[in-house]
Amino acid sequence: MKKAFSNELYVELQSKHIQERIQQFDNKLYLEFGGKLFDDHHASRVLPGFEPDSKLKMLLTLKDKVEVIIAVCAKDLERHKVRGDLGISYDDEVFRLIDEYKRVGLYVGSITITQYQHQNAADTFKNKLENRGMRVFIQYPIEGYPHDVNHIISKEGFGKNDYIETTKPLIVVTAPGPGSGKMSTCLSQLYHEHLHGIHAGYAKFETFPIWNLPLKHPVNLAYEAATIDLNDVNMIDPFHLDKYHVTTVNYNRDIEIFPVLNAMFNKIFGESPYASPTDMGVNMAGYAIIDDEAAKDASCREIVRRYYHAQVDYLMGKINTKSLEKMKTLLSQANVDAQNRKCAIYAHQVAKKNQTSSCAIELNDGHLIGGKTSSLLRASSASLLNALKYLAHIDQEVELISPALLESILSLKNDYLNIKNPLLDIDEVLLTLAIASASDPNAKKCLEVMPLLKDCEIHSTTILSKKDNETLRHLQMNLTCDPKTGNT
Repeated sequence: MKKAFSNELYVELQSKHIQERIQQFDNKLYLEFGGKLFDDHHASRVLPGFEPDSKLKMLLTLKDKVEVIIAVCAKDLERHKVRGDLGISYDDEVFRLIDEYKRVGLYVGSITITQYQHQNAADTFKNKLENRGMRVFIQYPIEGYPHDVNHIISKEGFGKNDYIETTKPLIVVTAPGPGSGKMSTCLSQLYHEHLHGIHAGYAKFETFPIWNLPLKHPVNLAYEAATIDLNDVNMIDPFHLDKYHVTTVNYNRDIEIFPVLNAMFNKIFGESPYASPTDMGVNMAGYAIIDDEAAKDASCREIVRRYYHAQVDYLMGKINTKSLEKMKTLLSQANVDAQNRKCAIYAHQVAKKNQTSSCAIELNDGHLIGGKTSSLLRASSASLLNALKYLAHIDQEVELISPALLESILSLKNDYLNIKNPLLDIDEVLLTLAIASASDPNAKKCLEVMPLLKDCEIHSTTILSKKDNETLRHLQMNLTCDPKTGNT
């Protein structure tokens, strides 16, 4: 796939622009960080060349100026909300984020628990954090939020919240997921900083939609496809168009809330620093696109992937009919045909030929490799082994793992551990391959080429297990499935 994005240019432009924004205020900027600070694989798929940790690298160029606040909603803690892509609860994700930020040298100043109403889960979480030496602050529900501006900007509104004392010029406010209260944290802090005589500023960092690309550009359509469960809609920013006579793209929630934010800014500062939602943003990603056609092609591929995901989510009851219909509309707007996914076509051919579930992989050189369900292996495991043999230049007829060894593992699972799973998952097969590599040169070669699976496309004719999904995510392969259940 052609490179569409210059990561180096992005880091340079983005860090420079944020520093300029800090200087617009009293050397104190609260930056609401939307999306993922690292592991942003959506961005790397639609903008080839964008590294999953690009935003983190950008912040590290400013790390002496950066302090991180992590916001988490007490209601999410109480209902044990889970981050879908990682499969871990929000409280565990906060601890993971703390460790990751500290590992790379970013200063995590505090955690704020929003929507706090003495929930047991929130109190337990607060104690765990404080036992680890973390500072924890509390924010409360505010009646009439966000529309009753006079009440919100008062002692009975934001005034009830804890004031989070910070020491750095750039305060990055992030969270384990959407709806955690990042914006309310920033606004509450602006109110308290003003009371302390500090003219702090606010800005929003969202990678998508990209404001200086056309409304229906595939990159922006891919963002809508990724958020169909949130019902986000890309729109022309009417405030920016009215003020500057320049067409820019934002999304519905920011446009809808802007008049309220503007009123809050006016209430706190006596005037608003921004004329539009686009003004509030600091995203420079559009200026780092170096090949627009490559970005379009990659984004169309992503829209097709998201269509397959939507079909599975609909079957599993995760999205409704309206969301599925929107996904079909996005396919039409991008002018792409979901049936043109090469690995899906090949997987269906293998399934038809063998009359069983199958899986197919499109390697980065364009070669297609298939695998079918057998008495020992899931189709996903078989296709992965076949792909590794191809990449290691080993004949497909060569047995990497003896059937006797595979049968003994199945016996362990079924007869001794009482795991009624008749087929071997990908991680079990890879672990067995690793053991075999100690004495088998072919198995060792296969392990050595495993990194070449990164960014490869893979399709299954039935929905894969949670374990297989997780393993393929670790391998950074792009999985889609038909909306069917059954042995794989």
